[in-house]
Amino acid sequence: MSHLLTITDLCVNAQDKAVLHGVDLAVEQGSTNVLMGPNGAGKSTLGLTVMGSPEYTVTGGKIIFDGQDITNESAYERAKRGIFLSFQNPVEIPGITLSEFLRNSLEQISGKHMKLWDFKKKLKEAMDTLNMDPSYADRDLNVGFSGGEKKKSEILQLLILQPKLAILDETDSGLDVDAVKTVSQGISEYKERTGGTLLIITHNTKILDALTVDTTHILADGKIAARGGSELAYDVIENGFDRYIGRE
Repeated sequence: MSHLLTITDLCVNAQDKAVLHGVDLAVEQGSTNVLMGPNGAGKSTLGLTVMGSPEYTVTGGKIIFDGQDITNESAYERAKRGIFLSFQNPVEIPGITLSEFLRNSLEQISGKHMKLWDFKKKLKEAMDTLNMDPSYADRDLNVGFSGGEKKKSEILQLLILQPKLAILDETDSGLDVDAVKTVSQGISEYKERTGGTLLIITHNTKILDALTVDTTHILADGKIAARGGSELAYDVIENGFDRYIGRE
């Protein structure tokens, strides 16, 4: 396998505070990766920085995606390249329906017009996978959605847009057991349909049960402190992060 994403010596500030202190991380094409770490380690910062959030400033290092240096590209340019980020707390966007948002996004990424009938068929199939009420397609994006429906909306976007790299930032947080199972099914469906690449930020191994994890990365003190297979994720759940904190 070749590396789809390579992060080298990445240093990032949030406002004037250094958050990441030389992160090195490589993600292989088609692999499933887990990113774990204690609260405040910088996991969400790393995801948002890869996506190109203007709230974070890269002060050193590089981000290479699909063979191209994207360190200074905008979030829009990165999305068109095939990077997707699901938010920990999805925002409500009044004035545009979920259906309109998805169709516009799909056309922007592909650069092609999509017939309404074809889009509706694709949307219905994806919503059925997630057991989503079809009426949500005609509601303003995330407005009035429950926490669980907002998370399903994020996974619906994943299924429709089919990115090369999906970064899922604690998509399972706040979900009950049944909702986690449904979301996991949607993520598994994305993998089966596209062979896409996953970077899952999580504190909970339940979302991983339907997936085959290739690599677990532990982020502590603003750096990658350990790497391993799926067994590392389960070991951390059982024994905690203490052994990885303050290694340097």
